[in-house]
Amino acid sequence: MPLASKAEEGESTSAVHSQLVKLLSALFYGTCSFFIVLVNKTVLTTYSFPSPLVLGIGQMATTIVILYVSKLNKIIQFPDFNKTIPVKLFPLPLLYVGNHISGLSSTSKLSLPMFTVLRKFTIPLTLFLEVIILRKQYSLNIIVSVFAIILGAFIAAGSDLSFNLEGYILVFLNDIFTAANGVYTKQKMDPKELGKYGVLFYNACFMIIPTFVISIFTGDLQQATEFSQWRNILFIMQFLLSCLLGFLLMYSTVLCSYYNSALTTTVVGAVKNISIAYIGMLFGGDYIFSVLNFIGLNICMGGGVMYTFLTLQGLEHPKQRVDEENIPTDTKLDSAVI
Repeated sequence: MPLASKAEEGESTSAVHSQLVKLLSALFYGTCSFFIVLVNKTVLTTYSFPSPLVLGIGQMATTIVILYVSKLNKIIQFPDFNKTIPVKLFPLPLLYVGNHISGLSSTSKLSLPMFTVLRKFTIPLTLFLEVIILRKQYSLNIIVSVFAIILGAFIAAGSDLSFNLEGYILVFLNDIFTAANGVYTKQKMDPKELGKYGVLFYNACFMIIPTFVISIFTGDLQQATEFSQWRNILFIMQFLLSCLLGFLLMYSTVLCSYYNSALTTTVVGAVKNISIAYIGMLFGGDYIFSVLNFIGLNICMGGGVMYTFLTLQGLEHPKQRVDEENIPTDTKLDSAVI
C-alpha cells in the first residue's frame, strides 16, 4: 500500500506539473501575440513604415542570431544542417514566410477590431486541417462555438465601414497560412528529429534569403532604406522591439503547440484577440462605429469565450487515442487533458 500510495502521489505531481507547463506556455504565447500586434500596428501605421517584408526579415534575422548564439553557448540543442533537413521541414518554410508576410501586410490595411475579427477564421480552418491531417474529431459543442465565431465575424465584416478588399484578402490568406503552419508544426516537432528549436532555426534560415530577394524586386527594400524615420530614436526602438517580439512570438507559438496542440494555440490567440479588439475600439483611433459591426464583434467575442471555456473544461475530446507524438514524453497527461 505505501508503494502504491507513493506511485499515485508521483503521478499526481507529474500531472500537476504537466498542466502548469501547458498553462504557462499558453499564457506566454498569448502575451507575446498581444504585444506584437500592438507594436507592429505602431510601426506600420503610426510611423507609416512602408515595408512589412523588411520588418519580417528583421524578425527572422533576430530569430537566427538568438538561436545560433544559444546553441554555441550550449543553452539549447538542435541538429546540425544536413541534406535531409529540407525534406523534413517541407512545407513549413513556405507556410512560415506566407504567414509572416500576410500577417504583417494585413495589420497595416485594417483597423485593429476588424483585423482581430477576421483572424477568427483561423479557428475553423485549424479544426478542418486537424481533422484532415491529424485525424482528430471534436464534440458538437466545440463545433457550435466555432459557428458562433464565424457568424459574428460575418456580421461584423459585412457592416465594416472601412472596407478594404486588399486587407480582407491578406487577412484571409494569413488565416490559411496560420492554420496550416500550426498543424504542420505540431506534426514536424518530433524531438528525435529537428525538435522545436530546429524547426524555428531552419525555418528562418531557409526563408530569410528568398524574402530578402523578394523585397528587392518589389521595391520594399528601397522604400525601407529611404524611410525618413531612421534617425528617430523612438521609431528605432519600436522597430527593434518588433524584431525581438517576432522571435518571441515564433518561439512561444512553437512552445504552445509543443506542449498543447495547434488547436489550443489557436484558441489562446482568440482569447488574446478579445482584448485587442476592445482596446482598438477605445484607444486605436481607427475604429468606425456601426450598430451591426458592434453586434457582430460581440457575437464573435462571445463565441471565442465559449470556445475557450469548452476547451479548458475538457470538452474537446478527440475520439482517436492520443498518440505518443501528440504529447511530449516529459509532459504526458491522461488522455482527457488535451
